[in-house]
Amino acid sequence: MANKKKVNKVEAQKSEKTIQYIAIAVILIVIGIIAWPYIPKPQPTPSQVQPNAANVDEGSPACGAFDSIAAADQYNEAPPLLIDESKQYLAAFKMANGGEFVIQLYPDKAPITVNSFVFLACKGFYNGVTFHRVLEGFMAQGGDPDGTGGGGPGYEFVNENSDLTFDKDGVVAMANAGPDTNGSQFFITYGPQEFLNGGYTIFGQVIEGMDVVNAITRRDPDQSPSFEGDAIESVTITQQ
Repeated sequence: MANKKKVNKVEAQKSEKTIQYIAIAVILIVIGIIAWPYIPKPQPTPSQVQPNAANVDEGSPACGAFDSIAAADQYNEAPPLLIDESKQYLAAFKMANGGEFVIQLYPDKAPITVNSFVFLACKGFYNGVTFHRVLEGFMAQGGDPDGTGGGGPGYEFVNENSDLTFDKDGVVAMANAGPDTNGSQFFITYGPQEFLNGGYTIFGQVIEGMDVVNAITRRDPDQSPSFEGDAIESVTITQQ
């Protein structure tokens, strides 16, 4: 669950962030860029937490490759490419409320992205992290240790293009602040969102428990920034 902050600090940060959001909104209108990892809402016409020990077997091939790198809040650089692109990787999510779902990862389509996701999951980076932006009929976005939409792992990496598209429920992709600014934030679609094609790296698909994903509490940080969302308890990575 995201780090608890003292009330007075929260209130101060709220005011500061309100000013920042207004400034950012003006900038977006003028130059048309995204200021942090944020997935645009569909157009009407086109239709923190300290890292915990990961819930995995330390001897498993999936996580064993990263044993030489210590778990941390932030990292200076992306992990070296250590996954086996010929293998199948599954990410089993356990939510703090007890729900579970499984994502099949695509190391052959997005090796850099899957490598980073597996690394962060193995280091417990996602443990306690909230799905901070969950919009009805659109998507559930998580992976930010700050729970604000502006956090990440301390490094960024490039987009990876493939023939995968946002054509169905449960597509998993990286959130970004523009090309090649991927970090730890990701999102899962609610139904086809094909207007996103080409802008975000798709690296997985929900294969079990889509009902759990559909049940994640709706939360719009633009409207209710202090509302606490649903948190991830752990992510278990397996390699087959």
